[in-house]
Amino acid sequence: MAGRNGRTVRDLRRGNRTAVLQRLYFDGPLSRFELGPATGLSSGSVSNVVADLVADGLVEEAGSVDSDGGRPRTLLRVAPDSGQMIGVDVGETRVRVELFDLALNELARTERPLTARRYDAEVIAGHIREGVAEVLQAQAVPERLLGIGVGVPGIVEHTADRGAVVHGQTIGWDAVPLEQLLRATSELPQSVRYFIDNGAKTLGQAEMWFGAGRGARNAVVVLFGSGVGACLVTPEVERGRAVEWGHLTVRVRGRRCRCGAPGCLEAYAGAESLLARWREEGGRPPVEADEETALTAMLAAAYPADTGAADPVALAVLEETAEYLGAGLSDLINLFQPERIIVGGWAGLQLGTRFLPAVRRHATTYALRHPADKVTIELGRLGPDAVTVGAAILPLADFFTSGGHRPAPAPESPLPAWRTALRERTPGA
Repeated sequence: MAGRNGRTVRDLRRGNRTAVLQRLYFDGPLSRFELGPATGLSSGSVSNVVADLVADGLVEEAGSVDSDGGRPRTLLRVAPDSGQMIGVDVGETRVRVELFDLALNELARTERPLTARRYDAEVIAGHIREGVAEVLQAQAVPERLLGIGVGVPGIVEHTADRGAVVHGQTIGWDAVPLEQLLRATSELPQSVRYFIDNGAKTLGQAEMWFGAGRGARNAVVVLFGSGVGACLVTPEVERGRAVEWGHLTVRVRGRRCRCGAPGCLEAYAGAESLLARWREEGGRPPVEADEETALTAMLAAAYPADTGAADPVALAVLEETAEYLGAGLSDLINLFQPERIIVGGWAGLQLGTRFLPAVRRHATTYALRHPADKVTIELGRLGPDAVTVGAAILPLADFFTSGGHRPAPAPESPLPAWRTALRERTPGA
């Protein structure tokens, strides 16, 4: 039966379960007494919801605390082993796949390095399928799998007929039906859901939930890798929106970007272009090294640990890159007036604290004074796994929205051998 606002009793129960699960997840352990004001629910509603969640195995006791003159209050928390998620990062140098429990403790991981074929869509889909199969064989419990989150470069379009379609112009992906490719030869049942989104958005999701963005209502999380991207988080877009920041034009008729357009920020500030400019100016990146190794070598040349002379070319390119990044951040400051800008991605973390003061200085120089005075610019706190963690959060966030109801299993697994193989590895299955 629907109420005046169109919400049914089922909707209300789901909303109450969501409220309790989220408060326990982010602020727990909490007692039933504390859950009332934290969720806005009555004591009776809290008791009913908690009883349901305990019966479902999603919430468990976590000790007790003394009350004011009464009996000790039992503390509750979300049971970490009551669910599992897989996060996938389709990065510039590797595809990383990790299995997490509900508390985002890592249970298993694997990586597939990208070779010269790099972003061939079939190759990437194969890496993901193989990586998922490997981590599932490690410690997965099939009935607890909430879904698979995948962070990818480019714009992700969600379609009714083909699932998630990726438009990755910089990597040569033109409307790649990635979800279809993953399901084509997958041994997973059709009931297992894929959550595919832009990698900058998954990075932003992770930093906002658990990292440098926690507590901010308005933030921009920047992914600085081979290219550059960003995720905007506002009260209106709580889960973030990926913005193609790297393809803002910073110089008319400038350097050609990987996307094909001239003068993009990515053509000056991405790690790939940074290394190319070093090479063009006479620098000597390591032969046949991947980008991460080459950037490490460039930093060592520009800022030698010993008393040797710095490579003036490497130093000049890095200083110019800091100015381009700062100018690019000023656009974000002027457009969105965020409280925080968080810099992540493998290149951003490598450049780290040595690079950030110059970026801050240039951002302040190019931005309007009032919004610039209100923003802080800092490094992400979750390290190189942030995109993978954020990808795993995608099915977790959906799980919370559903009130903790797991995806319905398929009537019969299309490949019984898949379940049989996993059950043999699952104690007590």
